[in-house]
Amino acid sequence: MSKVIVLTGAGGVLCSTLAKALAREGNKIAVLDLRHDAAIQVADEINAEGGIAIGLEANVLEKESLVKAKNEVNEKFGTCDILINGAGGNHPLGTTSNPHLKEEDLLNNSEGFKTFFDLDPGGIKFVFDLNFIGTLLPTQIFARDMVGKSGCSILNISSMNAFTPLTKIPAYSGAKAAVSNFTQWLAVHFSKVGIRVNALAPGFFLTDQNRTLLTESDGSLTQRGQQIIDQTPMGRYGEPEDLIGTTLWLCGEGSNFVTGVVIPIDGGFAAYSGV
Repeated sequence: MSKVIVLTGAGGVLCSTLAKALAREGNKIAVLDLRHDAAIQVADEINAEGGIAIGLEANVLEKESLVKAKNEVNEKFGTCDILINGAGGNHPLGTTSNPHLKEEDLLNNSEGFKTFFDLDPGGIKFVFDLNFIGTLLPTQIFARDMVGKSGCSILNISSMNAFTPLTKIPAYSGAKAAVSNFTQWLAVHFSKVGIRVNALAPGFFLTDQNRTLLTESDGSLTQRGQQIIDQTPMGRYGEPEDLIGTTLWLCGEGSNFVTGVVIPIDGGFAAYSGV
């Protein structure tokens, strides 16, 4: 049965892949992104392949923007059945320069060098808002359509950082931990009105946001990139397509009794002790 599926952040690499996969299953797809041109491009690609999609501009941190997008979805497709909260990301202002603090770091006055003590509260707030509030607000707006219907669900995007924080990115790790906790809270809160809530926890996937951090201009790995591969038993980064199977399962009837779970998709990263 065709569903109306709304995806935020769907102009990006990962969620555009999910949007196209869900469209191939016969669903009507609303591609939401802060960048309207990116949303339109993904929707056009889906429609060109025989799917049904619309591309809409939406800021997940502005209620009015989300309400406007919801009204357009309702007008063109009907009420929302499935919401995928894909918008998120990190920011340099919430990132330390080194993984560990050393005494000499306190004397480093190099431009752009940041210890924990230099982290900008505004940057940390931006990261937390983008990931957590950017999940909460779309849920408030679109989940109203789902109350009392059958076959409805919400899929959040957490991270392996939520289980064990990575070095250098405390804001992002903390924000994703909040998303995982919120997923469990929502699953319980919505359990009586027919809405399931689950989350994906991707490991390391190359995206536009982290490519320069993990790879050099010639495609070789940076030191941090190689460290990640060395800690990943499957010995590679995730491909966007690696998220499809779990997404189709969590959004489909095969997971009707599954709610409140956060599924790692990490190539064994979390299972490996390093020795």
